[in-house]
Amino acid sequence: MVHRILIVTAVAAEADSVSAGLGLGDPGLLPLPGGLTLRRHRDRVDVLVGGVGPAAVAAATGTALAHEALTGDRGRYGLVVSAGIAGGFLPAAPVGSVVVSSAIVAADLGAETPDGYLAVEELGFGRSVHHVPEALTDRITTALTAGSTDTAGPDAGTPDTAAPGTTAPPYALAPVLTVSTVTGTARRAAELAERHPTAAAEAMEGFGVAEAAAAHGVPVVEIRAVSNAVGPRDRAAWRIGEALGALRHTFELLSRTVFVEPWEPS
Repeated sequence: MVHRILIVTAVAAEADSVSAGLGLGDPGLLPLPGGLTLRRHRDRVDVLVGGVGPAAVAAATGTALAHEALTGDRGRYGLVVSAGIAGGFLPAAPVGSVVVSSAIVAADLGAETPDGYLAVEELGFGRSVHHVPEALTDRITTALTAGSTDTAGPDAGTPDTAAPGTTAPPYALAPVLTVSTVTGTARRAAELAERHPTAAAEAMEGFGVAEAAAAHGVPVVEIRAVSNAVGPRDRAAWRIGEALGALRHTFELLSRTVFVEPWEPS
């Protein structure tokens, strides 16, 4: 087992999908400082609703990690996961697919200049990228690949109600961008794609979670299910239910494999 696992989402609907996928029954509720509540699944996996945006979720994740370090008697967390839905960059990450982060990138942490954008590293202040251990992403993608070979039965249902054992959603292993302002125009989408040509998704929390995890020396990965394409804002085209279903099924697969298999960072 990977010691213990902390999974952090932005909102309750994402946490509900993750908890349902884990299949560990109703969690216990542990109050944390700051009005936060930790969902504790059998002293093995904790799920936290950390809030929207990198600042709120960094504070929430740091609170959970510090609280466990100071008061916990079940052993330290061995893995932190930032999870939820996201916008996907086409064609790499279509709606309904899943993105596993090879890196977690703060896409707008830097400065605009007359000569273009400078990342915070180029300004000499800190970092804007957290690389995910390859040994960890290999475990996750292996589990998702194995899940994609499952045969969907006649009771498979729709993507947001799919039964256990149905085919896993397609996935991409690629950088996931963290932004403070969600992309809503073609121009902004093109700018991000040019600046980060290998990125497959954008969301608002991953880098905040990663900063908190790094401060405590805990490995981190981001897992996102795609609800919409990155680009012009079109709420009619969003498929939130489908993305939440893909998120649930992804964590169902991981709960049977990666989250119970021994793993240590190399």
